[in-house]
Amino acid sequence: MVVPQVTYEDVVAARRLLTGVTVQTPVVRSRVLSEIVGGPIYLKCENLQRAGSFKVRGAYVRIARLTDEERARGVVAASAGNHAQGVAFGSGLLGAKSTVYMPEGAPLPKVEATRGYGADVIFAGHTVDAALQAAKAHAAETGAIFIHPFDHPDVIAGQGTVGLEILEQLPETGTIVLAIGGGGLAAGVALAVKQLRPGVRIVGVQAERAAAYPESLAAGHPVMVEPAFTMADGIAVGRPGDLPFELIHYLVDQVVTVSEESLSRALLLCLERAKIVVEPAGVAGVAALLDQPHAFEAPVVAVLSGGNIDPLLLAKLLRHGLAASGRYLAFRIRLSDRPGALAALLGRLAELRANVLDVVHERVGSRLPLDEAEVLLQLETRGPTHCDEVLGALRRDGYKLMFN
Repeated sequence: MVVPQVTYEDVVAARRLLTGVTVQTPVVRSRVLSEIVGGPIYLKCENLQRAGSFKVRGAYVRIARLTDEERARGVVAASAGNHAQGVAFGSGLLGAKSTVYMPEGAPLPKVEATRGYGADVIFAGHTVDAALQAAKAHAAETGAIFIHPFDHPDVIAGQGTVGLEILEQLPETGTIVLAIGGGGLAAGVALAVKQLRPGVRIVGVQAERAAAYPESLAAGHPVMVEPAFTMADGIAVGRPGDLPFELIHYLVDQVVTVSEESLSRALLLCLERAKIVVEPAGVAGVAALLDQPHAFEAPVVAVLSGGNIDPLLLAKLLRHGLAASGRYLAFRIRLSDRPGALAALLGRLAELRANVLDVVHERVGSRLPLDEAEVLLQLETRGPTHCDEVLGALRRDGYKLMFN
C-alpha cells in the first residue's frame, strides 16, 4: 500500500481543531430499520450538523490550516450545495472571502444558504465536475485558494472525525454504511475507524446513475464516468478523488449502488417513521439497508450525511417514494360522457377503499371522442397488494386505464 498523505493522527488533530465549531451529532436507534434488518440499526445524524451536513468539518479544517496570507487572498470552491455551505460558513468564521461555483439547477435552498453565509455564488455548467473546472480556473486567475470538496488531506481528515464520534457513541458498531460521491467522507471515516477497530466493516453506497467507484475499483485507479441525472445530486461525481480513492481502495470493504426508487423509499421512511428530514444523497446508506436487509453485520450505523433539501423537491420525492412503496397510483381513465359516470367511478374507488388525492375531469379535447371523457386520478393506497386489487377491479369493471 502506498503511504497515504493523510493519517489517523491528522484526523485526531482535526478533531481538536473543530472543537467548538462543529457539534457532535446524535446517533439514534431506528426501531423500524432494526425490525427490517433483524438487528440494531442506528442513524448518525449529520443532517443536524451546522450548515446541514458533514461537509463543514472538512471545509473548516482546510481553511483553518491556511496561512494568514493565503486566507487574505480568499478561497474558491465548487459544489452542488453542501460543500458550498461548509466553505461559506467556515470562511465567515475565519474571516476569508469566499466564492463558490455551483452547477446550473443547484437546489435553491442550498444556493440561498450559501449566499446567506456570505459567499459569492457563480453558476457554471450542469454538473459538479464542470463547476470544479470553473473554480480551478478562477483560482488560477485570481490567486484565490481552491478548496477541493474531497481530494485534499485536510478535508479527508475533517470528514474522518465522523468516524471517531461513531466509535465513541457506539463502541460495539459492527458496520458503518455511508454515501460516497468523490470519496472524502468514506475515506476519512475508514481511516479513523480501521485504525481503532479494524474489524468494523465499512460499506460505501453510490447512486447507480452516478457510480464511478465500482468501475474505478475494478480498474485499480480512478475512472471518469458521465453521471446521469440522479435525485442524489450531492454524490453525483464523475471521477473519484485520487487521495480518497487510495484510501477507499484499501480500507473500504464494499461499495454498492442503489436505485432512484430505493433512495426515494429511504427518504420517505426517514421522514415518516424516524421523523428526520434528509436529502436524497444523505439516505443512500438507508437505501442500501432496505435493498439488502440481511447483508450487513449489526449493529449497523447508517450515516445521514446531509439534510439540505428544497421543500418543493421534497414534496415531489415523497410522492415518488409513495409510488415506489406501492402506496400511490396515478393514471388516466376513459369514461362514457354521461351524467353520473364520474360519480360511479368515484363511488367504486370508495368501495375499494382507495383514497382519492386529486381528480382532473376533461370533457373536451382534440384527442377525445365526443361521447367520452377522460379523468386523471391520483390515489393513495395501502401497499402493493392493494394497488393490484384496485387496478384489477377497475379493469374487470371495463374501465380503460392509461399510464404515462
